[in-house]
Amino acid sequence: MFNRLIAIIYMLFMAVSSAMLFVLCLAVWLLTVLVDRRLVLLHKLTCFWGALYVWLLPFWRLRIEQKQKFATDKTYVVVANHQSQLDILISFCLFRHFKWVSKAEIFKVPFIGWNMALNRYIRLRRGQPDSVRQMYADCNSTLDSGSSIFMFPEGTRSLRGEPGNFKPGAFIMAKNAGVPILPVAIHGTRDALPKQSMNFHGRQQMVIRVLDEISADEVERCDPKELADKVRQRIVDALVDMGEAQSSAK
Repeated sequence: MFNRLIAIIYMLFMAVSSAMLFVLCLAVWLLTVLVDRRLVLLHKLTCFWGALYVWLLPFWRLRIEQKQKFATDKTYVVVANHQSQLDILISFCLFRHFKWVSKAEIFKVPFIGWNMALNRYIRLRRGQPDSVRQMYADCNSTLDSGSSIFMFPEGTRSLRGEPGNFKPGAFIMAKNAGVPILPVAIHGTRDALPKQSMNFHGRQQMVIRVLDEISADEVERCDPKELADKVRQRIVDALVDMGEAQSSAK
């Protein structure tokens, strides 16, 4: 009952604060859209918005590792494993510039989805070839403009914790655009907020680790399926290491 009460209070706070923060984001968009073509300032404010919901819950602890590997002067296709809806919030805590690729339905969510549209994040309707083609076109244009793309190549959240198969789309995109791939490993969010659950699950340690990039030259040489398997294995190895480190710290 206590955990459920915390979850209700947390969701109410998110609803109220999202309305206020959207107004602030809209004001920033109106003031900067003509001079800040990549919407860097708006995305930074959105990062604060997302990170706020991690910072304010004292039972959650987030450790960010190797953030410096996400260079601010490079354009990447960023790929991460997907355990929970919290993956999105803790990725914002990196405070790096990127555009999300997200399901089109999310853009309809009041305030949060509207802000995604303001940021020109990229929408995708699964199973619709026209939408997939448009997504590729939007991603290519975004990468050409100097903004990184952030994707979950599993396509959905994992139920077991270990990453599922990585779909090749992100890797085809990086190859076509001639940009490096930046793998990111996320650990602990599944325990904090499991799939198909909105309950609070007690004190949790979460970790997000930026891994070594795969250079544009290596991306060019490799087959997209080979790249997908290589990146997935790197993330799996990192998750094992993160799990072992967390167990030894207890």
